[in-house]
Amino acid sequence: MIPFLVLSACSTAPKDRTIVFDGIENARELGGLVMQDGRTIRAGRLVRSGELSAASDHDVSVLKERFALSDVFDFRFEQERSRKPDREMDGVRNTWLSTLPQTFLAAFSSGRADSTTVLSANLLEALASYAFLPQAQELANQMYPAIVSDTTSQRRYGEFLHGVLDAEGGALWHCSQGKDRCGWGSAFVLAALGASRETIVEDFALSNVSYEKTVETVSATIVERGGGEPELAFIRAMVGVNVENFEHTLDLIDSQYGSLPAYLEKALGFSAAEQEKMKEKYLH
Repeated sequence: MIPFLVLSACSTAPKDRTIVFDGIENARELGGLVMQDGRTIRAGRLVRSGELSAASDHDVSVLKERFALSDVFDFRFEQERSRKPDREMDGVRNTWLSTLPQTFLAAFSSGRADSTTVLSANLLEALASYAFLPQAQELANQMYPAIVSDTTSQRRYGEFLHGVLDAEGGALWHCSQGKDRCGWGSAFVLAALGASRETIVEDFALSNVSYEKTVETVSATIVERGGGEPELAFIRAMVGVNVENFEHTLDLIDSQYGSLPAYLEKALGFSAAEQEKMKEKYLH
């Protein structure tokens, strides 16, 4: 079993869209990104991040005042959510939409209440152990294709897009580290808004900047223990994000649906008309 990882982001994230919080990791807004039609995403409306369990009073003030936050979408599975529940915020609706396929839940949870604590305290040992397991390496490779092809995940991401469209104020979505499940949610929002593939990939890859130092530290330990590319790829995927696998999965979507916007319509149930409404709401 592979416990789900909870890591700390370093302070090297880019400063343009990054939001520096006291207790929320890997946070940035989508505002300021330019879409293919030349329009720009409105600032202070759309935020992606890691979990909100440690959000401070100051963090809450920023979210409510700077972003007029009205809706939070939590992509974590039940054990993550119950172990570290989101900070409650008056006037903010929290919608739970677990988007990790059921086939991965057992693999990413040891079933022990203290699994995340154990992993955090013994990070290098845990990662070193799992990185050398072929089944763990295969799970890491298959995670993204599974997320986009699983019918339950598709339904919940569709509900998420409808929730963002209907949000009365700002919308924030997150998973545990704000990188994989959150990253796919961001990709779907950006696709609905008319972003280029380059913009979508660049935003996804920024999580590797947030977790760069941790990836380097753990990778050095793996090399010292005789690990090669398969083990290092596992570390890059589990501590950061696997951009190559992300692009490969985008290719799979294109081959099956023709384009990412078409996937939103056919697989997620978010129609072309709704995508236009999304643009009208969040672009200027």
